[in-house]
Amino acid sequence: MLRILDLNAPLDATPDDLLDLALKKTRIPAAEVRHFRLCRRAIDARDKARIHAVCSLELSLFVDEEKAAARSPYKRVAVEAPAEVVEFRRFSDSGVSNQGPRPVVVGAGPAGLFAALALAEAGQRPIVLERGQKVQRRRKDVRQFFATGELDTESNVQFGEGGAGTFSDGKLNSGIRRDRFTRRVFTSFVEAGAPEAILWEAKPHIGTDLLTGVVERLRGQIEALGGEFLFGHRLVDLVINGGALQALKVASPGGARLRIDAQSAFLCLGHSARDTFEALLQRGVTLTPKPFSIGVRVEHPQQLINESQYGRLFASHPALGAADYKLAVHLPGARSAYTFCMCPGGRVVAAASEAGGVVTNGMSEFARDQVNANAALLVGLSPQDFGQTHPMAGVAFQRRFERLAFEMGGRHFGAPAQRVGDFLKGRASKRLGKVEASYRPHVVPGDLTRCLPRFAADALRQAIVLLDRRLRGFALPDAVMTGVETRSSSPVRIERGDDMQCVGLLGLYPCGEGAGYAGGITSSAADGLRAAWAFLTRGQGEAVGA
Repeated sequence: MLRILDLNAPLDATPDDLLDLALKKTRIPAAEVRHFRLCRRAIDARDKARIHAVCSLELSLFVDEEKAAARSPYKRVAVEAPAEVVEFRRFSDSGVSNQGPRPVVVGAGPAGLFAALALAEAGQRPIVLERGQKVQRRRKDVRQFFATGELDTESNVQFGEGGAGTFSDGKLNSGIRRDRFTRRVFTSFVEAGAPEAILWEAKPHIGTDLLTGVVERLRGQIEALGGEFLFGHRLVDLVINGGALQALKVASPGGARLRIDAQSAFLCLGHSARDTFEALLQRGVTLTPKPFSIGVRVEHPQQLINESQYGRLFASHPALGAADYKLAVHLPGARSAYTFCMCPGGRVVAAASEAGGVVTNGMSEFARDQVNANAALLVGLSPQDFGQTHPMAGVAFQRRFERLAFEMGGRHFGAPAQRVGDFLKGRASKRLGKVEASYRPHVVPGDLTRCLPRFAADALRQAIVLLDRRLRGFALPDAVMTGVETRSSSPVRIERGDDMQCVGLLGLYPCGEGAGYAGGITSSAADGLRAAWAFLTRGQGEAVGA
């Protein structure tokens, strides 16, 4: 296989146009091409007068590919072996035992769904426990919360089928796209109805509106292979004997406690399963506090971001869509600030999962056609900032500032908000300006320094000024900051060994973002696949890594 790299092309170039360009550059005759596919498309916007696409193709030839590459005058050509395909179905016929208790997957977010899919393909008939509801019921509960401020603590933006990523932008960013498990994540999403463009776009996304259907179809695939989903079921305890898992104790929707015999369970909890973290800690599972971040959501007019990133000439080009950004700055005193989970053409959402605390997040649909852009603007934290060394110290830190935001927002899940201009001048906002806050149920203008650590507020002020030099308009006085964002990643790590099992506890596989081993949909899903692979190959000496 040949990879033809870094082809500069017009924004509206079709795959056939790109093939013609590649053949012209390499002087490979069209008759020698067996098959081709677009494998990467990115945008080069450094020169605002000549924005263009940068693309890579994969070509399979009828002739010797090494000789074709050697004679090509275009030197950005690589000869590579076909990408390895991770195949879990082979385990169903390989003698891997499926006798005894079925494996249990705790959580139906990206890590849980993909661990369950792999186990189901291997003939293991997994049981999936999800404390929240099916995705369609969950959508109704979330909309009700946004409209009324009435929170269902078991069915919300954090809990339910699909996990927290379902109500985000559906971003699939990954720095390891050629890792075999990551490739499997992308191809599985497409098989479940995600847009095929995620296979080649440099910044792929699905969007909340499409992601819900994809999640349903993944569930259908798992069930068709013998998997079983129990919604409204929450893990409350473990039964351990001789350092090995024997069973799970589970709270059911009717309030009854169930015992599910299990010698293997996959902890795919999500970063907000605080009560489950407590239960694991009580049972002696090793948890440690880990770094995360705190900050706010910042909203700008999407048109401003388009013009800043693409210039006025290309700001409305149909092939570009809503512009995004990713910014970071190192500050005096070893602090850093950065933007995270940027949602072009999206809105800020209420992401609370427990009473008495306000949490913000961002969400956008596939079209990214809302009037505002938003992103988390965060300051990095280390466990030394938490004020204690307890494994749950990060959770206590999060709760403190979520509760302050709840009080500022009027105690019914309104969120405190402030104009950037007022924040920079150190004064409370009495009203917002031309940029309308998208958070629902409502915002309350005020002073965000009251629900942020002082060092974080100071760092954000410095960062906004510096980031405005990189993205014109970032310090727009009427831009809106809404607080508080505390759930950028898990505040704990469930310690595991090289075999991906809990330290000192056989049969328990912590994986995904909540366990502290991933950061987003793609890496969480890939970690779920790795955990399943580790389980299926235990004792066989097969590598779990890339």
